[in-house]
Amino acid sequence: MAKLIGLGLVFADDGWDHHMDWDGGWWVVMVIGMVLFWALVIVGIVWLVRELSGGRGGRPGREPSALELLDRRLADGTISPADYHERRAILEKSQSAGKGSGS
Repeated sequence: MAKLIGLGLVFADDGWDHHMDWDGGWWVVMVIGMVLFWALVIVGIVWLVRELSGGRGGRPGREPSALELLDRRLADGTISPADYHERRAILEKSQSAGKGSGS
């Protein structure tokens, strides 16, 4: 009976010298897998922080300027091109007058 146990231990110990085929280059696959795993974890954390902070797009809390709103209204088709040019001229005139008197 002792011989059977001894024989079983020899068979169980047979794979230790091969390091489960890690010498065959499988460590490269593990390194790549680990790098991909941690990259996904970091991207997930960055995404979660951005979603929770509400910072999508430009600066959070920044109001669009009057000209940006006017451009958006033209793009949406809310106003006609003639109306757009008229309002843009008024806005540009008021902005240039505001800059000149501010000095």
